Amino acid sequence: MTDLPQVAFCGLQVTRLILGANPFGGYSHQSEARDAEMRAYHTVERIHETWQRAEAAGINTIITNNETPHVLQAVREYLAAGGALQWIAQLNCRSQPDMLRAIDEALAIGAQAVYFHGWQIDEAYRVRDEARLRQWSQHARRAGIPVGAAGHAPEAHLWVDSLDLVDFHCVCFFNCGSLHAGGGEHFDLQDIFPATEAIRTIHKPCIGYKIMGAGRIEARMAFEYAFARIKPGDVVNVGMHRGDRDDMVAHNAALVSEILSAGQ
Repeated sequence: MTDLPQVAFCGLQVTRLILGANPFGGYSHQSEARDAEMRAYHTVERIHETWQRAEAAGINTIITNNETPHVLQAVREYLAAGGALQWIAQLNCRSQPDMLRAIDEALAIGAQAVYFHGWQIDEAYRVRDEARLRQWSQHARRAGIPVGAAGHAPEAHLWVDSLDLVDFHCVCFFNCGSLHAGGGEHFDLQDIFPATEAIRTIHKPCIGYKIMGAGRIEARMAFEYAFARIKPGDVVNVGMHRGDRDDMVAHNAALVSEILSAGQ
């Protein structure tokens, strides 16, 4: 097992590398053909196998969304069978339009924390809907779990942070969501600098995501840069498509362990 450092994260002990799930649901952020390839590869059985490899590699936390049916099935089965990884649920309103019910459903499955999808936060920021975000956050907090906010633009995170409604932030390294000019998929290296500056400005714990630009940046370079620029108590969330490299989970865990050990 890789000796991955852990940090105290809103009452949880979390490895500084979290295993994400965009490849499981076919969200490549590259092309439709790549989406289809990822969906075909990631059966429920392969997802379970990937999580078992994460356990073996020393990772202790996963993130998946609440809207991809076969991925949610995999989570239900894994946790019901006593899977060791803690689940942080990313919540959207596409499959379950009522966010309060979505929170309750994630809790019933076994989520240890929840956060609201980046598009939801982008939209709340765009119209300055503090009331909606406050209602969602209070509902989760009453259940006794940490609640966070994702988002694609640093200004959305700084607005949420000013409201003091969430316990942690999931900050995208690229403004590839709904707020950048023109909309649609957009990966610009200039986005990384304001994103990491926002992470350091926000005193609450942060999860950095899309640190590799959805496969556009080499892994070692991305990890080295991310851990040099985020806070010591922050972590990164990385999706891993074993269809590209079967040992990717162990490889990435070893890279992170090596990089963090060298930085101590």
